[in-house]
Amino acid sequence: MILLYLLAWFPMIVIAILNATVREKIYGKFVTELQAHQLSTLTAVLLFAAYIWGLTSLFPLKSSSQAIVIGCLWLVLTVMFEFSFGHYVAQQSWAKLLQDYNLLAGRVWIFVPLCIAIFPWLFYQLH
Repeated sequence: MILLYLLAWFPMIVIAILNATVREKIYGKFVTELQAHQLSTLTAVLLFAAYIWGLTSLFPLKSSSQAIVIGCLWLVLTVMFEFSFGHYVAQQSWAKLLQDYNLLAGRVWIFVPLCIAIFPWLFYQLH
């Protein structure tokens, strides 16, 4: 089951890229950058919730501890991908990448990896 959920993490990259594309091409032109960031965070959380809910419905988790392990695995993969892609491919500085985690500046992106980590356990409980 862990291998299945490891592989199921990869479509989340596509979801994140589509979410960012919609932000940049559609509503990002009509709101401030901070508002676009916040709205994009909300839509990412909702899209990941729908995906993970569907996944846990199709392939039910066996235990709470299994759900926690999967959530932690997804958290590590997500943060590693975000920072490695952001720095080495998108050529963003480490400071710029860390900026999206500054809650005091209204940057709420931290909720995306946290939700990705928590959703397997939460949906295991709800199923």
